[in-house]
Amino acid sequence: MNDRDWEILKILYEKKNITQAAKELHISQPALTFRLQQLEDEFSITIAYRGRRGVAFTVQGEHLVGYAKDMLLQLRKTKDFLWNMEGSVKGVLRLGVAGTFACYILPAILRRFNILYPNIEFNVTTGWSAEMVNLLFKQEAHIGIIRGDYNWPDQKLLLMEEPLLIVSKKKIQLDELPYMPRIEYKTDTSLKEAIDNWWFATYSQAPLTTMHVDKLETCKEFVLNGLGYAIFPGVTLKNNNDIFTMKLRSKDNVPIMRRTWLIYRKESLEISIIKIFIDFLKNYNYK
Repeated sequence: MNDRDWEILKILYEKKNITQAAKELHISQPALTFRLQQLEDEFSITIAYRGRRGVAFTVQGEHLVGYAKDMLLQLRKTKDFLWNMEGSVKGVLRLGVAGTFACYILPAILRRFNILYPNIEFNVTTGWSAEMVNLLFKQEAHIGIIRGDYNWPDQKLLLMEEPLLIVSKKKIQLDELPYMPRIEYKTDTSLKEAIDNWWFATYSQAPLTTMHVDKLETCKEFVLNGLGYAIFPGVTLKNNNDIFTMKLRSKDNVPIMRRTWLIYRKESLEISIIKIFIDFLKNYNYK
């Protein structure tokens, strides 16, 4: 087995599907199936059963996947350590970034950082914040950038915060909100809880939700076309002056804020490129 075999086993176990795994690995399905058969012959075991509904790993196969994941992790750590020993600022930074931050803030950060350190490459995974925390736990990312308050037992630093906003094409009053059409979008648990907690602390009835959409950007376009109101984090509305916004406030008139956190392991600061990027994030102007 080699590092390519470890990657094949890991991806196939995650996807549970030959077609999807082959696409992720950028190889043909026959090539993937052939290599899997070769590994089974090498170890004299059945690694996985292939059927119409996907791939089911045997107990022996799952054990081999565990070995593959361990070896991939050790290989990444070894590469990090060796590049660090060279003393030059180069290598691959693996980031796990919440989707909203990745869309609205991260591109400018990486562009500016790349000007200063052109020999550092990025491997960026985006998704819900809870998924990014899990990446850090599994050591599949060096650094996490998450939105909302999640438990993380190691290093955690507040990067930025912005208000939650009621957004509408036309001016509205708070007492009108329960009777107006609301557009909802898929978001992570922490944001949904923050919005729901504010709503039910403010009103005695449920919102009049008339539409559910899958993406925040779709929701924003519907709002811009006057189809209803929505509640967005402030960062998603930069440089958009042709709509009405109102800050969510608590009963004590305190704005309700959405926080973005940097999370990482203290031991990772021993790797120079990680420390350099963390220091860059600490001093970055997020306004």
